[in-house]
This record gives sequence, structure tokens and C-alpha cells, in this order.
Amino acid sequence: MANQLPQRTLGRTGLRVSALGFGGAVIGDLYSIIDESTALETIRTSLDGGVNLLDTSPLYGHGLSELRIGAALRQVPDRGFIISTKIGRVTDPFSPRNHSETGYFGGAPHAVAFDYSGDGVMRSLEQSLLRLARDHVDLVLVHDLEPRAHGDHYEAAFEQAIEEAVPALTRLRDQGVIKGYGIGVNDADAAERFVRNSDPDAVLLAGRYSLLEQPAQKSFLPLAEERNIGLILGGVFNSGILATGPVSDARYNYGKAPAEILDRVKKIESVCLRHEVPLRTAALKFVFGHPAISSVVLGAAQPSEVTSHFDDFNKPVPTELWTDLQNKKLIAHDTPVPVSI
Repeated sequence: MANQLPQRTLGRTGLRVSALGFGGAVIGDLYSIIDESTALETIRTSLDGGVNLLDTSPLYGHGLSELRIGAALRQVPDRGFIISTKIGRVTDPFSPRNHSETGYFGGAPHAVAFDYSGDGVMRSLEQSLLRLARDHVDLVLVHDLEPRAHGDHYEAAFEQAIEEAVPALTRLRDQGVIKGYGIGVNDADAAERFVRNSDPDAVLLAGRYSLLEQPAQKSFLPLAEERNIGLILGGVFNSGILATGPVSDARYNYGKAPAEILDRVKKIESVCLRHEVPLRTAALKFVFGHPAISSVVLGAAQPSEVTSHFDDFNKPVPTELWTDLQNKKLIAHDTPVPVSI
């Protein structure tokens, strides 16, 4: 199955990344406990299908995601896989576990705490390399540097990240230890602010450019294109609602979907059904219409979900579907739509 996915260049990094990447949050026991063999087989299924980009974080399962990705990579021949992990949190095996605060159902029995200091960058990266059992990673992203994650402490966190984390990451890049650094957030404005105050190579933006909503299109995406910053998207199903449809327990932005979101998704889905295209297929294909997007990382809890992602990616979508969505003002007329990928 290997090498079935097209690859794109990730901005100025020069890295060639697969159109679909593997997102490591779910295998960190995000929604439920996943047994080890299933987690490893899920990762291997992605790799066998041509995925070469794996994105993870110390947050995901409080280190468990990195442990599992490292174990899976040791079971397959090295084909130049590209690893992206994050800084901004350090793990602590000696403090009481705080999974209820981070939302993880399971994971390693270690606490995690925010730390954007220069020392925190080095500690976090060292811990990640040990869990991954590697001597390097390609991308390091500043994680969750946004108001939603920090509340009243956001300004202080941002200041520390710019004054301490960014110089540390810049040195690592200049020394060739990493290929690039950037930010991983769920907020287009926060991503833009970081870009305007630093010199990142890549951004992972979750949930803010999707078939449901495109706030990143107004200002952030043009800026990223202007600076040749590599763009990776996460959360293209907006936490699930664009995969499940507007069911009663649909999730949006990590919580229960509100009525207005359910109504909008229902309208989008009705257009998709008229063209005999599943909503989740349209949601995945849509984001590749923007020329700045290099890869989309998708999480999975079992191999069959990975196979479904591949199937969705390969299904044709008639251009008339996008035209209908534009005519019904469900996406703006100036929003780029797919021609071919």
C-alpha cells in the first residue's frame, strides 16, 4: 500500500509531506482507552497507505501518543518519515496526574504543565525524543498559545513564548537540530499574531479552515502565503460534526454542538446528499482547494478509520457541489474550491 498519497512541499522547509498526515491525539486515549496493539496497527495502516507526516505532542495522552508513535516507527522500515511534535508543556511523573484538566480519558500517569521558557523548550524536546526513541524531529510547534487555553494568563504566556521559546527554537533550527519551528493552535488570530512576531516555518491550524467555517481565509492564510509558511490543517471535521453530520450528540469545538451549528451543517449536508457525496468526503476534499495547504492531519482510533480517510480522499466530488454551496451562501464565492488534487 505504501506511497499511495501525493506529496506537497511544506513551505520554505523544503520537506515533502503527504497530503494526509497522521494526527496523534486520539491514540493518546483522548476519547477512550485504546489497547496497545490496536493503536500500533492504526499507525502502521497510515504508514502503509503512504502517510509520511506524523504529528504528536507531549499533551496527547500525557506522552502516550509519542510512545506509541515511536514504537510503531520501530516496526517498519525507515522511509524518511517526518515527525512533528510540540513544546509548551512539560511532563512530570512525580506530580499527581491531571488528565481531568486536559480532557484525556487515559494516557500515561504523568502530569503536564505549561512552560514556554527556554529551559522548558529544551526539557520538553528532550522528553519527546526519549519517548519517540529518536535523535531528532523535523518540526517543533509551540502548542496552544491562544486565549482559549490560557484565559487571563494569555498575554504573559505569549510574552514568554516570544522572548524565550522562539529564540531557543531559532537556535535549534540554525544549528540544524530541527528543520523548522512554528505554532499549533485552534485560533487563526493567535496564529497570525505569532507569525507577525516571529519567523516561523510552519503552522498547524485546527478547526478554523473547514467546510463549516473559514475565518483563517480573511487575513491569516494570505499572510502565510506571502511569507511562504508551510500550512498543515487539523480539525477539518470541527471536532466531529462534519464527519457524523448534525446528529443529536454531535461534537463541535470539543463540546456539544450548539443549535445554530447543527442547522448550518444540516444545510451543508443536504447539498452534499443531492450530489450523492457523503458530508465527511466533502469536508475533507474541500480544504485542499486552498493552494496554501500542504497537508491535513487526521486522527484515528482504529485501522478501519484510517482506511475510511483514504477512501474519502480518493472519492471524486463534482464541481457543481461547490457551486451549489456558494450559491446558497454556505461558502463564500471567493473561497477557493478544489479542481483536482
